[in-house]
Amino acid sequence: MNVSSQFDVSGFGVVVTGGASGLGLAYGEVLAAHGARVTLIDVDADTVRAQASRLQGEGLDVRAAAADVTDHEVLDRAIDEAAETYGRLDVAFANAGIDSGPGFVAGWAGSKRPRVEEGALERYTDERWNRVIDINLNGIFATTRAAARHMRPRGYGHIVITTSLAATRVEPVIGSAYMAAKAGARHFMHSLALELAADGITVNAIAPGFFVTNIGGGHAHDPGLQAAVAKDIPMHRVGRPDDIKALALFLASPASEYVTGQEIVVDGGWGLGVAD
Repeated sequence: MNVSSQFDVSGFGVVVTGGASGLGLAYGEVLAAHGARVTLIDVDADTVRAQASRLQGEGLDVRAAAADVTDHEVLDRAIDEAAETYGRLDVAFANAGIDSGPGFVAGWAGSKRPRVEEGALERYTDERWNRVIDINLNGIFATTRAAARHMRPRGYGHIVITTSLAATRVEPVIGSAYMAAKAGARHFMHSLALELAADGITVNAIAPGFFVTNIGGGHAHDPGLQAAVAKDIPMHRVGRPDDIKALALFLASPASEYVTGQEIVVDGGWGLGVAD
């Protein structure tokens, strides 16, 4: 067997939510570089169009679509248009998300757990809670639902959900809405994998730890924070979006057709851990 042929995604139709930067952009870049036709979807219309234009300039088949994953009608149209353009939809990365808010990374960096200010829970607003849940969990539901509508009739597809180390590594901080959403996404992935397996659709999750992206205003770019986090990681390095590209290609390709319902933890140097 020519193993390299198992990673062939040439001609695949792909959608990526949260595709304007960070991990989503990395997913789109690697699939396009290997011959897939990719639609980057993001709420930041200017940035996602600029990134699509850049990749088009490199000779890659990439298009942009502006959509907020909390607006399910607009998101449906963006995914439907991509599938219609390509005549197929093979891969969907449900990746859009917002950060955890203050606390989680601070609690992670170093051995001491953070002290939560008394009354913090009472001051946590409905608006803040609902927005995190709406983007990080409901947006994944809406993305996968739209993708499944196109994949089921063909009996083929790969859905990859971005969860987080925060789904299982809980800290006593007010990032709790983020943790709840990511834990919910993890369980949703397992359920969806069971439902879609008979239809030839795999559903898996990538659970990043600390990766240097622009999420949360780009705090992860702070060298001091990176150094503090790296001390807790055996390889003493934090993750970069390029580090995740090979895994994304594997999960989107025929090579992974025997894998479904798995969350693969990528903790910036811990390596890969599969959470059943």
